[in-house]
Amino acid sequence: MGRRIDYHEDPNAPAANSVRPSAGAFVRRGDEVLLIRRSDNGNWSMPGGGHDPGESLSHTAIRETAEETGISIRLTGIVGIFTDPTHLIHYTSNDEVRQEFSVIYRAEAIDGEPTTSSESTSVEWVPVDKIPALTMDPSQRMRIDWALSNTEPHFDPEPR
Repeated sequence: MGRRIDYHEDPNAPAANSVRPSAGAFVRRGDEVLLIRRSDNGNWSMPGGGHDPGESLSHTAIRETAEETGISIRLTGIVGIFTDPTHLIHYTSNDEVRQEFSVIYRAEAIDGEPTTSSESTSVEWVPVDKIPALTMDPSQRMRIDWALSNTEPHFDPEPR
């Protein structure tokens, strides 16, 4: 398995060679949030992944959450749409450099127990007050902070 390297406003980052929609899920249970520790970079993250042909983006969020965590979810809303062109994701396994394009849904757990996968080395219900101490990419932290503090969906501001 290759590594995932995130670049933020980095002039030395490789040029983007793809844009692939992805979907993730912000799953809250009381004062806890469902998070995974990614196997490709060791960072904590909400579950999510790339959109596959033949499925809706909503289905992507549901499928990826089940695959990465063992938890079945029901979507309840949208946290936001995140398409920052200065956030690039380099997948070393195939040298893809993807421009960020993520839709994050709000969801609730309906079944299952936290179970790791090839994409997650840990799956936990993390208390909200413990999240700031976790190692995660700034994009994930921004998405989680937005989901915890806002009810309106996030969207990228218009270019200056």
